[in-house]
Amino acid sequence: MKLDLMRKICPPADLADLAADHRAAGRSVVLCHGCFDIVHPGHLRYLQFAHQQGDVLIVSIPGDDAIEKSDGTRPYVPQELRAENLAVLEFVDHVVIADGETGEPIIAALQPDVYVKGREYEHSDHPGFLSEKNAVENGGGRVIYSSGDVVFSSTAIIQEMARTLADTGFGDASRLATWCSRWSIESSSLVRHLRHDFTNQQVIVVGDAISDQYIFCDASDVAGEAPILSVRPLDQASYFGGAAIIAAHLKQLGADVHLVTTVGRDALSEQMHAALTELGIEQTTYPTRQTLPHKMRYLVETQKLLKVDRADSQPVDTETERRMLHTLAELRTWADAVVFTDFGYGTITLPLLQQAMQTLRLHVNTITGDVSGARRTLLAYHGADLLTPTEREMRGAMADFEQSLPTVANHLMQKLRVPNLAVTMGQRGCLLFRPREDDPDQWFTSRLRSEYLPSLARHAVDPIGAGDAFLACATLGLAAGLPLPAAGYLGSAAAAITVERIGNHPLTADALAEWLRYRPELRREPIAHAG
Repeated sequence: MKLDLMRKICPPADLADLAADHRAAGRSVVLCHGCFDIVHPGHLRYLQFAHQQGDVLIVSIPGDDAIEKSDGTRPYVPQELRAENLAVLEFVDHVVIADGETGEPIIAALQPDVYVKGREYEHSDHPGFLSEKNAVENGGGRVIYSSGDVVFSSTAIIQEMARTLADTGFGDASRLATWCSRWSIESSSLVRHLRHDFTNQQVIVVGDAISDQYIFCDASDVAGEAPILSVRPLDQASYFGGAAIIAAHLKQLGADVHLVTTVGRDALSEQMHAALTELGIEQTTYPTRQTLPHKMRYLVETQKLLKVDRADSQPVDTETERRMLHTLAELRTWADAVVFTDFGYGTITLPLLQQAMQTLRLHVNTITGDVSGARRTLLAYHGADLLTPTEREMRGAMADFEQSLPTVANHLMQKLRVPNLAVTMGQRGCLLFRPREDDPDQWFTSRLRSEYLPSLARHAVDPIGAGDAFLACATLGLAAGLPLPAAGYLGSAAAAITVERIGNHPLTADALAEWLRYRPELRREPIAHAG
């Protein structure tokens, strides 16, 4: 593969002969020129469009020296790697690293039939671009403007990464490394647990299955009839949500999963069932509604403009509750862990959860739970092993917005007899709470041990689903016998990977293992556990 990539990267001196060979074979040549510092979806659409304008697509990039700014921020990716990133794309035929700031020398050598530039150049009077345009037209070629509809900026992405690290105050990696060393959290150990202890864990997931639909749009203008934004849908994608994405995370991390949920009598429910079945997830579903709950999010670039929630809460009836409890009773000797997740659409009712906890507690080693929003079911997780509410969800359930967060956490844990609590705080990371004593009778006789774990994300692109990834991975960690700091770190790692990409994609064990191998705070030698 490496050799094939290098064959697509052409020295500037060979361009004239390359173009002559293609033209002799009757092929037209299309040229694009740009930095392509970080190849993003806007670039891909732009290059796909360019590929459609002729037979051969050649992409030229300026070398590092030509584009480096005085602050040293660019290029973020060295020229050799930028060339390889483009060469790996199937619709790019050749890549060349140019010596100058503009594509004029490349244009002179190639005499392209079509030169494609972004729409931002359509009315540009920049001297460099005008010289390129004149060179193309003087050689008999045409200039076409297209940004591939979805416009991103490599520079903006890089700057956002830097701002995120600075704004969160977590730039000091040494503190995180010290924390990991304190609790003997290091890469090889985590990967070993991931590869061996997560595999074949048997997990039941109970809760609302949701379909998350993303509609990607181009913001064309302000509407004429009112001062509102006018957008044009370009593409859309559907992702698992709610209990469905938690089940998918668990399965892709190596667990055997059985999902218990409610569905509709619609095509969307059938599609989700088929997709989950294809992943190897067993399902017990109850058609209690007409349509599967689904949320539609409209985006321009990575910015969400509007969310449409197309579902109402439809609590299951007593007969369905009875049938669900019977299913859980049948599965309780099979399961190593159970995950409850209540998104407020009616799958989990208060009576169901209260009876399920009693049914499962004596047979299942690890029970975890979460809620989305202000749900009274948070207070029904009596005897659970881990809860992962946000600060607002916890304070709302406890009706306490005045006392300190540790105090409220202590009251919740003591009320429910829960030994592990992870209070998630978005970009700020999470707080982990657990008793200092091992004996359950002594759990709350002294102050809780609390650990602050900063967000591990380098840059947040899409926070949707971070809590679900955290819950899934932390559950497997606890089920594998890891203490809360290690399980919480794995959950935070899963959340970090999730928020760095658009959409709610199931997290694979390979992706998590690869991520863990390169974390700087995990490279230190572990030290003795501190108490």
